[in-house]
Amino acid sequence: MPIRQITIIGTGLIGGSFGLALRKKGFPGKIIGCDKADVLRLAKKVKAIDKGVTDPVKACQGSNLVVLATPVGTIIDLIERLAPHVSADALVTDVGSTKSEVVSRAQKAFGRLAPDKFLAGHPMAGKESSGVDFADADLFRAAVWFLTPQPGQNIRRGLAGDYVSWLKKIGAEVVEMDLAEHDQLCAWISHVPQFLSTALAASLVDQYGENAPVLQSGGRALREMTRIASSPYSMWRDVALTNKQFIADALLKLEQRLAHIRENLDNRQLEEEFNLAHKLKSDSSPRSPGVTEKIKKTI
Repeated sequence: MPIRQITIIGTGLIGGSFGLALRKKGFPGKIIGCDKADVLRLAKKVKAIDKGVTDPVKACQGSNLVVLATPVGTIIDLIERLAPHVSADALVTDVGSTKSEVVSRAQKAFGRLAPDKFLAGHPMAGKESSGVDFADADLFRAAVWFLTPQPGQNIRRGLAGDYVSWLKKIGAEVVEMDLAEHDQLCAWISHVPQFLSTALAASLVDQYGENAPVLQSGGRALREMTRIASSPYSMWRDVALTNKQFIADALLKLEQRLAHIRENLDNRQLEEEFNLAHKLKSDSSPRSPGVTEKIKKTI
């Protein structure tokens, strides 16, 4: 079944980029955006959407694909709000960076129809700056797009199959994963790096003040380490709340590793830590084939 009309709720960086990417790759249908009025005006101006509607329920009317591109907490609320109103032949999906609580809410909201009505997803793409001003049609090119199907859900046919085909057309590498595996993996590869950057930037402010020229004097390494520290709390609050245990477990292991390094600054065990870290670099060159074979089922 082909997708004729798409509603994107949340036309910021991810939602806006998705609309631009679809248009760039020739999506022939209509794209409806849902957000605040001023955001919708800008999204329409940059041609990420064809029409803007501020009410989520009204925005979904006539669409057979609804993409929830808001912070995770809002995604959870929207699922419950929209479930009674989306078309009988519509598929709802999301782009949130945690999946277990999102899918749990979808199963409650859609009941036995949940595998036909909701497909959880998460593109591993973004920027440190948010908003449709920074939307990019190529944002998802060569990026992993995780999908976490429910038991018995076939994502190779019907609307789900057409959706997957469009994800591939915009350049994403579609990867199928279990819910818990996804949330644990993302705690390590996405959430902990954010909190590490936040902690380092906050510590620098404590040590040198917010107006000290530490980034200029620190060079490229410090700029790269603190670049994502400017990411909005509104998004990461929901991530922390909905993936608390996996993030806490990962942070504890990292704390223990840092403590080990601190306690061995003057002996050869520090060299062992460097040697161990170098193995990650040698085994994970960017975009090399097979990097994620142990954790993925590519569609």
